[in-house]
Amino acid sequence: MKSGTRTAWQWAVGLLFVAAGANHFFMPKPYLAMIPPHWPSPRALVEISGVAEMMGGLGVLWTATRRLAAWGLIALLVAVFPANWQVAAHGWPGVDAPPWVLWARLPFQPLFIWWVYRIYLRRTRPPVSNTNPSDAEARAKP
Repeated sequence: MKSGTRTAWQWAVGLLFVAAGANHFFMPKPYLAMIPPHWPSPRALVEISGVAEMMGGLGVLWTATRRLAAWGLIALLVAVFPANWQVAAHGWPGVDAPPWVLWARLPFQPLFIWWVYRIYLRRTRPPVSNTNPSDAEARAKP
């Protein structure tokens, strides 16, 4: 991935997480409805996950915090998977979506994890030289 493209994706994904996290506070009802019933303090869980999303989204925008924030976002995506499973298995109160849509959402969680890893954590490889080092050494000898 070219540097300019990578930077654009980094900003897009970071801002997406910030917006998604803020939405936990602007529209908490759908998130509250996702929390499995046996989990304690649904409102606190929604607020904590919203803050974590916003902090992760902001954190990946700065080089000094990028790696830690990316790992934090991956951990968050893993942690909220049970809420997405709850919705797929039992419906999403207050959201009018057919069951197949709720099940179709589940594969997006690993996709988002891969996306965060690919954009923020995967090391880019240096360009491969077309010159074989042994050939260069042979040409250098008189």
